[in-house]
Amino acid sequence: MEQLCGLFGKSRQAYYKALNYITREAFKEELVLVLVLKIRKKSKTSRWGLRKIYPLLQKDLRLLKIKIGRDKLFDLLRNNGLLVSKRKRKFFTTQSHHWLRKHQNLIQNMVVSRPNQLWVSDITFVELNAEAYFLYLITDTYSQKIVGWNITLDLKAKSALEALKMGLRAQKSIPQYSLVHHSDRGVQYCSYDYTALLENNKVWISMTRPASPHENAIAERVNGILKEEWLVDIATHRNINARKYIGQIIKIYNDMRPHEGLGNLTPTQVHNKGFIRHDTERVIGKKYNWKKKAEPVKARPVNSNAIGPNDYSLTSCSSAELVSASSWYCKLIETS
Repeated sequence: MEQLCGLFGKSRQAYYKALNYITREAFKEELVLVLVLKIRKKSKTSRWGLRKIYPLLQKDLRLLKIKIGRDKLFDLLRNNGLLVSKRKRKFFTTQSHHWLRKHQNLIQNMVVSRPNQLWVSDITFVELNAEAYFLYLITDTYSQKIVGWNITLDLKAKSALEALKMGLRAQKSIPQYSLVHHSDRGVQYCSYDYTALLENNKVWISMTRPASPHENAIAERVNGILKEEWLVDIATHRNINARKYIGQIIKIYNDMRPHEGLGNLTPTQVHNKGFIRHDTERVIGKKYNWKKKAEPVKARPVNSNAIGPNDYSLTSCSSAELVSASSWYCKLIETS
């Protein structure tokens, strides 16, 4: 060994030191991989990538005195085949060509500064037990917490109604006319029973314009998260209790999954503890942006925003009025 090391101009001590270093690094990498697989097992998904797993690893890494950067962790996951691949869309769930009454979009340029100010709703398909289920979701825009959900084999209005009832039951202290419910123009959300429940609970109704899915982008994003991180893996499984399984992954999403936009906190932490997003407010538009916090959000005046022949029109407002009303909307008044 001494002669071999001498051929390369190295000492035997240097050879063994390098060998021990390689062994230690390999052992550390193996520990990191075990921790990654442990998190994915606990979260019931193999589709949590680097951005979600890295913050969750920090506590265990500190205890083990292991230092690893994001780039090195990315290379480690890639070399071991643990990166996440993309999926393809298969089903469409929105039927907006109907005679039921639609509502205007109230959230363009709306400033979101607290929980239970804006809820967004959408329907997405779930492939379980070789069948196409439909998952109804209601998400709080500020905290990104799923506040109501339902899963069925149909696209009936009563299925969407159950998700809304769950959300309203869980949030008992919402002041009147302080909450906006936003959705697409699907027949489920325009149905008499659905709109009546919103009106009876003093909730404002807002809908996207025709062929404008970008106006409900937050709800679409939550759909994508659930599919990409959980539902793709489970599509080929059999004999799954659909309601129980969906309940488990929504609880993991709300209580365990860190969101980069929330400072790596969970939706439940933000929703319940009133976490402020970096002292800024979220402005809803075609593209999301941030602005410094202005005045506190005030209650909206009581008016209907349903679209009908010569029912209501939008009046122009000054910039001061828009800020004081959280920049959601211009005041709605009856025309003569």
